[in-house]
Amino acid sequence: MTRSPSVASVKSFPARRAARGHRGGGFNGQIAEVDLRLLRVFRTVAERGGFSAAEIALGKSKSSISIDISALENRLNLTLCLRGRSGFSLTAEGRMVLEATDQLQADISRFQQRINDASGVLSGRFCLYVPDNTQVHGETAIIRAIETFTTRHPDVFMDVRSASTREVEFAVLNGQATAGITLYAHHQPDMHDTTLFTERLNLYCGQRHPLFTVPEAEITTATLAAQNMIEVSDAAQSLRWEDMRDRMTFAAAAENVDSRALLILSGNYIGFLPEAFARPLLRDGLLRHISFGDLHLITSFHFLVRSSPETGLMVETFRTILEDAC
Repeated sequence: MTRSPSVASVKSFPARRAARGHRGGGFNGQIAEVDLRLLRVFRTVAERGGFSAAEIALGKSKSSISIDISALENRLNLTLCLRGRSGFSLTAEGRMVLEATDQLQADISRFQQRINDASGVLSGRFCLYVPDNTQVHGETAIIRAIETFTTRHPDVFMDVRSASTREVEFAVLNGQATAGITLYAHHQPDMHDTTLFTERLNLYCGQRHPLFTVPEAEITTATLAAQNMIEVSDAAQSLRWEDMRDRMTFAAAAENVDSRALLILSGNYIGFLPEAFARPLLRDGLLRHISFGDLHLITSFHFLVRSSPETGLMVETFRTILEDAC
């Protein structure tokens, strides 16, 4: 036999809702395109942890984002987040709406995948995460693949994001990314890893560095060990480098290729850069390639996806194009 709530319990419902920031009422009417747009804004703000952090990702000003969030709160009759001097945080209702938004996006993706399978036409959002220390300047396999994929499938909304290697892996694992390109191989049961291509990195110094004018024949292991060097990722390897690594003086770190180049161009550090990235800087006389008997590193890149029937056709199509471009 089902027990009816007591009078005290019934009276406590509004109090509990008010304490959680509930405005009363509820969602009315059908979900419109404007609702989906506002939910996407809210999801980005929640993922980035605040309005300011979401400005670049959304391409909107903080005031415009605030207007969108207020419009969504009015539409849902809920307070979704708290913002002010104490910082940004989601309310309990905000966390529930974020979870529902993630589920809605997954449902939309499943619908799009079924339509894609039925019609053979790809559509929907393809979110590709790439490592922020890869070579993106000039002619690369990734650029050629994106060109071919988006030309053949114009109905796909291409969303490319740059992040650290570990962030790329996490985005694929939690479903935030449709696919990712990473520097490390993975063998988890629910992840699919395809080796794509390798990248050569050479050792460089800037024109302000003391080694810039030193003849190659005078550069020894001891000479390099005496220089301040930028830390090298363990994803980049070569047999000769492994023999030298322990003797080097690591005095700086850089998360991506642009910041690494910045340190080298300062004249205070030597470091490794992708060969294609460094080529125009060499041509302009801003860098010097320290050959040292063809010392170089090799980095392997991998196409990483998580098993998902919702995006399977889109992923396989892009994977095939990317492998052909390598």
